[in-house]
Amino acid sequence: MLTFALAVVLLVITPGPGVLSTAGFGAAYGFKLSLRYVIGLFLGTNLVMFAVVSGLAAVVLSLPWLRTFLVCASVGYLLYLATKIGFAGTKVAFIEASAPPGLLGGLFLQIINPKAYAVNTSLITGFGFAPDNLIYEVSVKFLIHAAIWIPIHLVWLWAGVILHRLELPPRTQRVINLAMAVAMVGVVGLALWSTFGENA
Repeated sequence: MLTFALAVVLLVITPGPGVLSTAGFGAAYGFKLSLRYVIGLFLGTNLVMFAVVSGLAAVVLSLPWLRTFLVCASVGYLLYLATKIGFAGTKVAFIEASAPPGLLGGLFLQIINPKAYAVNTSLITGFGFAPDNLIYEVSVKFLIHAAIWIPIHLVWLWAGVILHRLELPPRTQRVINLAMAVAMVGVVGLALWSTFGENA
């Protein structure tokens, strides 16, 4: 059980689409507007866990065309989020950047996020501690995951909020937003490489 908890910490705390966008929106828009997005992320990651437990994720991801579609949708959405963060608070923007995506935006990201499926599959299928009682083990895993996931994402959000509250000069804020956006684009590159690079 402790090994599972440590795995959750290491897998969730590492930069990925969820935590990077959480910090980015916190920096760009503050706590209140961004919290709805984080709630959506949490609901989404739990839906992915249910999909893994039920076997639906294995069926869906076994179809190469559907997996490719999900990766392309994920990449497109991550680029949209990167643009939204990168141009938040600037006068020149390719898209409307008055607020971050809300609850549905966070939910949608997790549903199409390849990292969410990989992480949750690893956590659910590995690190067994109650082989004779699968329902108990899965239930405890959900609870431990939530108990770790929520504070980690709130810390990332708060880190972004601190940057937001520093009232930095517009140019500095713009640089921070662009840096967050570049990090998101880096995640996009890794997602593409991990999906298509393996098959090259």
